Amino acid sequence: MNLPFPRLHHTLVALRVGVAVMFMAHAAVRVAGGTIERFAGFLGTLGFPVPIVWVWGITLVELVCGTLLILGVAVPWAAPGLMAVAAGGIVLIHRHNGWFVGEHGSGGMEYAVMLLLALAVVMAAALEKRRAR
Repeated sequence: MNLPFPRLHHTLVALRVGVAVMFMAHAAVRVAGGTIERFAGFLGTLGFPVPIVWVWGITLVELVCGTLLILGVAVPWAAPGLMAVAAGGIVLIHRHNGWFVGEHGSGGMEYAVMLLLALAVVMAAALEKRRAR
């Protein structure tokens, strides 16, 4: 069937860039919105030592790994970095709020799980491309 849809390669690029933008948006809003300290305070209540360092580490991972994904560079290394951020968010925050994010819940883990699945596809595509060379 010859439907007017983009080719697989183009959709994988769109997924890779889109996921990167989602993570980078979180980091950018955290920095620009001045919520670094608030996030650090939250991590402090969970017992994280030097929580401000953790928040800046998470923020840098989101920005650096997101940039690498957008550029298509070191994707098999960048994707797991962002997967760790998403998994940490699930464990520390979202699982306590149930499954749903929107209309049926508030702050649940469905969005973070979808990011993990998208990153798994992005990483698999990058590894497959590497094997094909």
